[in-house]
Amino acid sequence: MSSRVIRKLHGDKNLEIPGASLAADGESDGAEDQDIALTFTGGAKKKTNINPFDLLLDESNSPSESEGQAEENHETEASLAQADQTGQDAAKRKKKKKRKKSTRQHQNARSSEDNVEDDEVERSVKEVNRILGEAAPAPSTNHDCTMAGFSSRKCSLGVEHKHLNPSNELKRIFGSKIIQAETRKKRNQRVRTLKSTWLVTAKENWPQIGNQGLSMKLLETKDGITYFTLDHNRAYQDVENNFLAAVESLSPDNIVAVMNMHPYHVNSLLQLSDICRLNEDLPMAAELVERALFALECAFHPSFNVALGTCRLDYKRQQNRSLYVALFKHILFVGGRACYRTALEFCKLLLALDPEQDPLAIILAMDFYALRAREYQWLIDFFEEWEPQRNLSQLPNFAFSVALAHFQLSQNGSGDSSLADKMLQDALIMFPGAFQQLLDKCSVVVDSKMSAHPFFTLEANKNESQALGQLIQLYVIQSYHVWKEPELLPWLQRNAHIVLDRVTANDPVITEAERKRGIRYAGTPPRNILRYIFLCDRKDFTPQGLPANQLGPIMSLDPLPPSDSIDLYTRPQRSRLPIETNVFTNFFRSLLPHFNIDEPEVNENPEEGQEDGGVLNDVTARVRTLMESVRDLMASLTHDSDANESEGDETDTA
Repeated sequence: MSSRVIRKLHGDKNLEIPGASLAADGESDGAEDQDIALTFTGGAKKKTNINPFDLLLDESNSPSESEGQAEENHETEASLAQADQTGQDAAKRKKKKKRKKSTRQHQNARSSEDNVEDDEVERSVKEVNRILGEAAPAPSTNHDCTMAGFSSRKCSLGVEHKHLNPSNELKRIFGSKIIQAETRKKRNQRVRTLKSTWLVTAKENWPQIGNQGLSMKLLETKDGITYFTLDHNRAYQDVENNFLAAVESLSPDNIVAVMNMHPYHVNSLLQLSDICRLNEDLPMAAELVERALFALECAFHPSFNVALGTCRLDYKRQQNRSLYVALFKHILFVGGRACYRTALEFCKLLLALDPEQDPLAIILAMDFYALRAREYQWLIDFFEEWEPQRNLSQLPNFAFSVALAHFQLSQNGSGDSSLADKMLQDALIMFPGAFQQLLDKCSVVVDSKMSAHPFFTLEANKNESQALGQLIQLYVIQSYHVWKEPELLPWLQRNAHIVLDRVTANDPVITEAERKRGIRYAGTPPRNILRYIFLCDRKDFTPQGLPANQLGPIMSLDPLPPSDSIDLYTRPQRSRLPIETNVFTNFFRSLLPHFNIDEPEVNENPEEGQEDGGVLNDVTARVRTLMESVRDLMASLTHDSDANESEGDETDTA
């Protein structure tokens, strides 16, 4: 401790400090300071509103021990004057000094002895450079690309933390005052602190999360890519088996019972979210998905960094699919709130988990969210980086969206309009069936030239396979809103006229595109695209071309598992009671869909006398019962947490 600080502590500027004359020596100065601190510990006078820790802050902010005596006297007099102030002023002074310490301690805390050592180090470095030569400057690296050999293709999947919070985007759209209105109402309420996470923000009414038995293991690191897997301990496996049995029982009470005992069981939260969504309770459905993501993120490995885009999670492992499904459902809810920038960021995160396979085909939605978020340049860069490996131009959504992004940039003066025209013409030639569907969705009537030409009508359906038809229909349904801007439809029709002129002139590009359509889109859609269609669950779109080996119903928690799936759990079989059959019963059974004469009939409902509408009424009643149970459960969790806090307050008061 310096002599100036000791004088300030004792309130005597004329205090004689033993050993002060030896302060010039670096080593002895530290020893003398230690001895002085021990000597005056017991004999210091009590000063009101003088905190010794503030003196340490003053010492850390002081430039050097060798400052002039006039400055010491000035600070000492100031400290004596401050001693007569009130305690409130002292508290304000301490806060200001703490803020100064946090911003200036790395700049002003170096003493003259440290500067001497730095000079010696610099002289040594210069001497080495003189002998060995100057070293080449280190190349600058991007924050999202800190790992060696990190390619630009991987950099495009880097995630920014600030864009993962939809509240930040809503504040930019509507203003912070409107978004924070609910926060002001709860300002006087006691806030329960949960673990801080990146993906979602925990709500105050959520219960505390403990050891759920869910964790993440690091498998290996190869070529700068780190592979992880989720792990379930024995207790969590028992809960998962109970949940699967509850699902097969078709009893909503059993599912709610699992969630009541284990409020952070991921699959229970996702299953109840689907039921809430079907019952059009979207806020509750979104909150349940957020809680599932919160539970998953609390189990992340310390090295699992979602910001870099270098962490992989194998979709073939059954326990990993819950994170994929939870992220996908969260994207739908966030996008439904018009938080397109946030949805795009989560799309990048989901694609980064397995960019080679893309098991949920989230790439079919990334262009839409990028356009709605006006991230035109990012979409173009992403397309250029991934086109050589993935042939994104063969997807209708990217063929049209990238052309639209170039056009939007050209409108702002930073793009090439001729390139936008060329890409749009190529998209219309490759996917002519999308043109008329876009116009119909936008309620636009074309002129007689286009309506009479068969290229966009009859030729559009020629050599168009079932897979290509579903891709085009899916793109039109989810992206036609983008084309409703006033300047886009005239641009689309102008380029459509140019395409018709090329068709009339027998351009060989037209024939080549027709040949490619007949080869590249043959067969049924890939399994990942079917998963995407199934999870989107759009009322205006029906998936077709399910795999022939698909048996039984498709579960929303694990739609269309991979053929080489690594399963940890098996679905339990429901107990079935055989019933007697005869010619007449088989005849009436044959009128039902999916009838198989070789499959023995079972008595799913042993009660007799049930009418045809009884099954539907029973399902509706079960859903209503389940919704009431979920709401009661959420309310009870909030009341229980408030009761526990009030009991804790009474205990502290006692």
